[in-house]
Amino acid sequence: MSKNWRPATQLVHGGTLRSQYGETSEAIFLTQGFVYDTSEAAEARFKGETDGYIYARYGSPTNDMFEKRMCMLEGAEDARATASGMAAVSAAILCQVKAGDHIVAARALFGSCRWVVETLAPKYGVECTLVDGRDLKNWEDAVRPNTKVFFLESPTNPTLEVIDIAGVARLADQIGAKVVVDNVFATPLFQKPLELGAHIVVYSATKHIDGQGRCLGGVVLSDKQWIDENLHDYFRHTGPAMSPFNAWTLLKGIETLPLRVRQQTESVRRIADFLAEQPQVARVIYPGRKDHPQADIIAKQMSGGSTLVAFELKGGKEAAFALQNALEIVRISNNLGDSKSLITHPATTTHKNLTDEARAELGISAGTVRFSAGIEDSEDLVEDFAKALRSVTA
Repeated sequence: MSKNWRPATQLVHGGTLRSQYGETSEAIFLTQGFVYDTSEAAEARFKGETDGYIYARYGSPTNDMFEKRMCMLEGAEDARATASGMAAVSAAILCQVKAGDHIVAARALFGSCRWVVETLAPKYGVECTLVDGRDLKNWEDAVRPNTKVFFLESPTNPTLEVIDIAGVARLADQIGAKVVVDNVFATPLFQKPLELGAHIVVYSATKHIDGQGRCLGGVVLSDKQWIDENLHDYFRHTGPAMSPFNAWTLLKGIETLPLRVRQQTESVRRIADFLAEQPQVARVIYPGRKDHPQADIIAKQMSGGSTLVAFELKGGKEAAFALQNALEIVRISNNLGDSKSLITHPATTTHKNLTDEARAELGISAGTVRFSAGIEDSEDLVEDFAKALRSVTA
């Protein structure tokens, strides 16, 4: 396979394995286990003396195709596909820490991600410090002699803050820590954390990679040595493996990723500009706009904006609910990256378990709304917002 293919070609042909039947579409190897020609062959495979599959929890041909395709897109040496995005996050972090270690994480995290580092990890003796990740000095000040992992999202959920990945990676290299980046909001098309110095990248494949609201999935990508030494045994023995059926579904979804993301980004850019001019809207946060607070960092590390925009309505929760309820095309859902346009109110859904103070620190007010553009006609989406805003008092 050519490593010089551009993303749109990689995502159609990368990592493809064909059976003796020469199928065009990738085959689903929907099996739990595998058979061996002889007892000696089974022994050799379990010893690792010969290549081949042992058990679907460890790997399968369909999962391998998905992992190889993601590696080509991300520029990674190796990957493991997981049952969900949170399985990927948990595995990437927990497989490399032990009691007595310390994690530094950006405080602007998806609620479940924050629970893993702030609540779950300490139960096993792993300390965690949350910082405002926008300032590199905060990362530096939080470092301890036992710091092993830096964890961040960029852009963040839901307020699309951007963190200097290269800067965090340089600090991590100085102290021997590993940087784990959740790259969901940027997609692998707009941001390459490994090229910026990060060591591990995680995705919820449920989002843009499937992109059509069909199945759950996740993936962890890194260099082969890190996966062999940290993730391999954790993955085999704790069982977060992706179903081969879901891997096949994701293979079909990823083929159209560039087409979908291009349309979604165009639509959300137009909607961000439209919302910024409306009297009912207090502020708009979108990585593709010059007024984004981290526009200089975005210019250095992202090749595009995002398929999402966050905005704040002046009327608080009442205005947010009125807008969402009045939309006709856009549906209310906590998912994102779908071919259907979706909208959510973070304070009462994805981030409802945070305290009022914690939400305020993250810039999530009662009027904050997160919009994920689908692949509908951009004009129809703008008109849908224009009509819905009439029900919102300025």
